Formats: sequence, C-alpha cells, structure tokens
Amino acid sequence: MTSTIRSVGVVGAGQMGCGIAQVCALAGYDVRLHDVTTERIEAGLATINGNLARQVSSAKLPEEERSKALSLIKAAPTMDDLASMDLVIEAATEDETVKRKIYQQLCPALNPEAILATNTSSLSITRLASATDRPERFIGIHFMNPVPVMKLVELVRGIATEDETFQSANKFVASLDKTITVAEDFPAFIVNRILLPMINEAIYTLYEGVGTVEAIDTAMKLGANHPMGPLQLADFIGLDTCLSIMQVLYDGLADSKYRPCPLLVKYVEAGWLGRKSGRGFYDYRGEVPVPTR
Repeated sequence: MTSTIRSVGVVGAGQMGCGIAQVCALAGYDVRLHDVTTERIEAGLATINGNLARQVSSAKLPEEERSKALSLIKAAPTMDDLASMDLVIEAATEDETVKRKIYQQLCPALNPEAILATNTSSLSITRLASATDRPERFIGIHFMNPVPVMKLVELVRGIATEDETFQSANKFVASLDKTITVAEDFPAFIVNRILLPMINEAIYTLYEGVGTVEAIDTAMKLGANHPMGPLQLADFIGLDTCLSIMQVLYDGLADSKYRPCPLLVKYVEAGWLGRKSGRGFYDYRGEVPVPTR
C-alpha cells in the first residue's frame, strides 16, 4: 500500500526549496511554497519564473509547460495553507534547532495522513522524526543542488519510518525523473559523507600552504577530471553549509579525520560564505571571480 501524492508543500523558499517546488510543478504536482515572510515567498516565485524563462529561451522547455508549471505553484503565507497537502518537504537551513521549531509549528496544521519529509543533507532522520507527531510518516528526501539539474535523490528512512511511507516517497521521487539511491541513517548519508571530507581536505591543503586556491582547483579539475574545483564547489554549496555538515560528521562519528579545517571556520566567522555572500575562496563582487588566497 502506498499513499497517493498529488500535492506538495515546500517549507523554505531558498535555493533548495525553489528548486524542489520547480521540479514538482513541472511533474504536474499542485505545489504550495511557504517561508517566514511573504517577501521571501515572492522572491522565491520570481526565482522560479526566471529559471523557467531561461529554459524556454534556450529551447530546453516549451512555453506551454512553463506556463502550466507556474500556474501550479501558489504562495502559502501561513502553515495552515499547507493543511491539504499530501506531502510536505522541509527545506530550511541545515540547523537542527530551526528544523525542530518548524515541525512544532507545522505538524498541528497538517492532515494526519500527510507525509512529512526533510531535505536535510546530514542530520539524523530518526532524531528529526522524534520532534514530529508522525515519526512513522517521516522520511529524508535529500535533493542535490541545483535541484532542476542534478539527477540524484537520496532516500533515507529513520528507525520509525513505515514501509508505506518509504514506498510512497520512492514513487514520488521516481515521478520527478530522478534517480534514487537509498542511504542508511548515518551522519551525512552517502554523497556528503564522501564529498565534504574531500572539500575539507582541499581547504586544509590551502591552509597548510600546499597550493593556492587556483592551483588546488586547477589540479583537481585537470588531474582528477572534476567538473569544478573543490574550493569553487565549496563556495557554490555555501561555506556555512560545508562547516555544518563537517561538524555533524565530527560529532556524530567521533573521528578526528572529520575535524573542520580552522580556515573554513575562520571564513564562516568572517561572513565569507561563498557565492551567496559575494566572497568565499573567491571574490565574486567583480565581473570575474578572483581567488582570495
């Protein structure tokens, strides 16, 4: 038995939330987008409109599909506006305290049969589920960034997640034309368990003076055939997110090999968070990104 999902609520109108809302609407789902202010929701809807318009202009998407997708996405100014959704995906910042507060406010508004999912990239699904009124109908659906482009989705069930919830989530993700990989509920799951320590090691390489930002990224692009260098990728992900995931790995696995590089900590403390703040391992304030070290 699986629950039929026809409507999807998304909590968080940032980069990930907007991407999730966009792919759901393109797949024909009725979508409601929520954030803490109407301004953030409106900015998110404008971002989605712009992304779809670019796809049309590059002949990757017919105009009628863009129009249909936009008509399926509506603003949800309050959590009560998500009451009729079959599935609600939380895509808030990677902070457990923030996510728990969202669940406390969200759960009373939801249909008792609704499935609640988190897009967390590293936090324990079991622990997050315990903050809800429906641990058996709670699951991790981890989309990759940018959501419209990346094909992979990690499905992660907590200890209480029922088979019906897992099968419904599996069917839903497949309907988005995504490839599913199932991960166990360990810190950072599969992708970030492997990717973030590599990025952290690249930052250590910079910290120890083994190479410059440009040298490290060039070495990995041309020497390992990576599409972008690890420091460029860190800036794209967000250095605060990178630090958060490394802290989850370090705390959760109690192994010194996951210790966040002090230089990463310093950049985050300085507010140099990467592309979203205009400065990280590269300075993005000019026409061309310039390495900061």
